[in-house]
Amino acid sequence: MVRILLLTLLISIHGCNSGPSEKDVLLKVSDNLSKIKSATYYMTGVGSAPGDTTKFSEPITMYYKIFVNPSDTLVGSSSAIFSIDDTSKMIDFYDGEVRGKCYWDEQYVKIDSFQNHPYPFRLVHYPFYTRINEIIKYSLTTEDSIQTGFTDYGDSIHYSLRIYNKHVYFHIKPIVIENDYIPDDEISQFDVWIRKSDNMPYRMRSKWHHTTSFEYCYNATFNTTEHIEFIAKDYFPSYFEIVQFKREPQKPNNSLLGKLAPDWTLKDIDHNNVSLRGLRSKVLLIQFTGVGCGPCHQSIPFLKKLVEDYKGKDFEFVSIETWSKNIEGLRRYQEKNELNFKFLKSDEEVTQQYEVYSVPVFFLLDENRIVRKVITGYSKDKTDKSICDNIDNLL
Repeated sequence: MVRILLLTLLISIHGCNSGPSEKDVLLKVSDNLSKIKSATYYMTGVGSAPGDTTKFSEPITMYYKIFVNPSDTLVGSSSAIFSIDDTSKMIDFYDGEVRGKCYWDEQYVKIDSFQNHPYPFRLVHYPFYTRINEIIKYSLTTEDSIQTGFTDYGDSIHYSLRIYNKHVYFHIKPIVIENDYIPDDEISQFDVWIRKSDNMPYRMRSKWHHTTSFEYCYNATFNTTEHIEFIAKDYFPSYFEIVQFKREPQKPNNSLLGKLAPDWTLKDIDHNNVSLRGLRSKVLLIQFTGVGCGPCHQSIPFLKKLVEDYKGKDFEFVSIETWSKNIEGLRRYQEKNELNFKFLKSDEEVTQQYEVYSVPVFFLLDENRIVRKVITGYSKDKTDKSICDNIDNLL
């Protein structure tokens, strides 16, 4: 009883110390991030397939130099990216006006000036720290339907942001993507881990219906240079040839249409060889797909039903994965989605032979393996009907 009375007295005098609020912590982190003018860091990135909690792709670690540029409202900073094997040789860059890649063996630089660029953002490296700062500022000010979580692990804090009914990417400012491939109940989720010792983020997970990405940042140094202006040419030899990247319009028709389909032999998830020559059905549909591709993922229910509907009708369907080389990851993907058709891993030669520049793309072959129809992309109902109609015509 004496102990209880003493505890009550202490609480009445000093109050309950519950620590800083979620908002206070986020404001402190944002303030720290806003002070960054330049930084170097190593970052390891890896991805996961829809519904797969295990990391899917092979981890890639790169060395980054970033130079914050508030006047760049699309990206927020310039960047130079280096291989960890040789941090003196820049391999990728963005200077606020152009992006480029350095090809050291061939001694040239390919420059993209964003001519005829079709997107409301730039396909470049978006710096870890400036991007997280925008996520925090968004979560503190938005009127969107969101849910936040805040977990204290002692030496670190896990902050979670869920954005409901929107497919959002943080290309510095939030970009909302709207198309037929995104489900109405989409949830965009961003998880950030923050060190309590310096109130700086070090890890992030971004998750949508079609993919999850993980980023781990370490050995970061901040504001160590007096000059924050990035001049790309200072990082590659003067004798390098500069080549302008040209954004070619997509060809209206695949050149294989009406021709014999190139033969191939590829492996399934059990490492068994499967060849085009060995598939004997009268009509064959081949899909080139990509794990993490939204339209590809959306097509799965239709393709599973297609296989069932045409069972016993001298028809076969094969899906060929072009993005991932991870057999175990593909096995989990096949099992998670309960695929009832052959699921193979492509190689670069086959992808090039079939002129696959984007996915999904479908090739319908007749009994002589002549390509009778090529369908690029997937639009529910419209693509479904086109595929079925063309199969029926060949059967």
